[in-house]
Amino acid sequence: MTTVFTNATVFTGDEHSPLAEAVALDAGRVLAVGDRESVVAAAGPDAEVTDLGGALVTPGIVEAHTHLAMFGQALDKVQLRDCTSLEQIQDRLRQARKEQPDAEYLLGASWMFEAVPGGEPTAAMIDEAVADIPVVLDSNDVHSTWVNTAALNAMGIDATTPDPPGGRIVRDSTGAATGFFLESAAIEYVWAYLDEITTDEDRDRFLDLAFATYLETGVTAATDMALGETELATFLRRLERDGRLPFPVSAHWLLRPTGDPEADLAAVARAAEVRDLVAERFDTDSFRITGVKFILDGVIDACTAAMRAPYADGSNAEPIWSFETAAPVAVAADAAGLQLAMHAIGDRASEIALDLVEECVRVNGPKIRTPRIEHLESCTEATIRRMAALGVTASMQPVHCDPAIMGNWKAMLGDERAETGFPWQRFREAEVPIALGTDAPTAPHEAAHNLFIALTTRSALEPGPADYHPERAFTPAQALDGLTRAGAQAGGFTDGVGEIVPGGRANLIVVSVDPFTGARDELLDTRVLRTIVDGDVLWRDPAVEG
Repeated sequence: MTTVFTNATVFTGDEHSPLAEAVALDAGRVLAVGDRESVVAAAGPDAEVTDLGGALVTPGIVEAHTHLAMFGQALDKVQLRDCTSLEQIQDRLRQARKEQPDAEYLLGASWMFEAVPGGEPTAAMIDEAVADIPVVLDSNDVHSTWVNTAALNAMGIDATTPDPPGGRIVRDSTGAATGFFLESAAIEYVWAYLDEITTDEDRDRFLDLAFATYLETGVTAATDMALGETELATFLRRLERDGRLPFPVSAHWLLRPTGDPEADLAAVARAAEVRDLVAERFDTDSFRITGVKFILDGVIDACTAAMRAPYADGSNAEPIWSFETAAPVAVAADAAGLQLAMHAIGDRASEIALDLVEECVRVNGPKIRTPRIEHLESCTEATIRRMAALGVTASMQPVHCDPAIMGNWKAMLGDERAETGFPWQRFREAEVPIALGTDAPTAPHEAAHNLFIALTTRSALEPGPADYHPERAFTPAQALDGLTRAGAQAGGFTDGVGEIVPGGRANLIVVSVDPFTGARDELLDTRVLRTIVDGDVLWRDPAVEG
């Protein structure tokens, strides 16, 4: 059955293309897009015509940076993002323990540094609320983890436990662990512990929940940014069960520095092996391994991002991967045809990221490359110019600079850098491609929140007039391009994903609020009315008939 949507604003994915007013779908593909008369004519007399009453039609959101399994698990955790004090966090944990009397452990997500006295959480603080079972709480940025004494004991952490490369177990004056794990220490010890106590049934449920939640908010493709053996196995079980994923996913294999050059290179070989294995067994239009992910530094909120100049307290952080340790690994990945995705929040880290790209060009020679840098919260004008020259995509997340959560971020920098972060307009001026994602679960996953902040630079968490440098704001066409077409290109998606083009995959959404004509404040009340993947309606707002 051919379907025609009319009386709509149709954004095709390209910020430079004119808006259309109708689109026709047939056999999972876009048949035609343009003015109503020509689209209806192309669809033929037997087509089913639906009047959308002025709604917005766009390509489905391409979530350019997410962690699907972790996001699904976070949806299952005690939510702490809105807690503004230690007392509120403790009350939330007490209530959760009361509601789960038979639980063997308690997990929480998204606590904010501003809510913890001095930004230095301790196990004793959690013990005051819940002491009888292990408690593990992810920070809002998921780069730090806070645990109670029972969790320290369950993990076997003591004064002799070593800090892994690129991470730190925070300790008191006696050398005892305080319950706070930074960067790769959280991955090495806390994440490993969670892997041990989580069942495959749990993981399958988390992935299912992530897909279902994303479909409700209009996502029809995603790039997963931290694939490992456990996550791979979970995706493969879903593929074995259903043959396909609900929407296409590209993934990056997470590389962690081990201190052993041979082991680091072996991780690249494993990424290439997994890429080929998945391609042989499954439909790559549904799931494929695209590249590798380097976490070059930490985050500004915890003063673990690598900066060119010290933080306000005089401290600074070394990169998690130095150029010397990362260069042979990056060159090997590039030679294997794996895309480089590099987490770089601090201005020094983004310089290292570009040094790695240049090293790949020097060693492996010129070829088509699509490197990307993730986050870029603080960077220099020279870095932006280098990115443009090297063809590097800026993968950024508007929800990371919601004014409601930037107090600690600005305080840690303490100088003019606190006012020059997230320089979207500088990237646009330099014509650096910008892909917009959310980095869920480190921030709210709703595309409407991301779009609202991109257009207004105001807070989606605490709506009001406060903003963070409105000169950075996107136009509706620029922001929607970043959320769709640019995200698809950065993730290596083809076949019309991220666009509404004749012959392309019919992956699109119908949205209740039109940012081209509606008031900005209405965006926070945006409803996704339909989410369509390959022509099939996978989500329909219950209020929508038919």
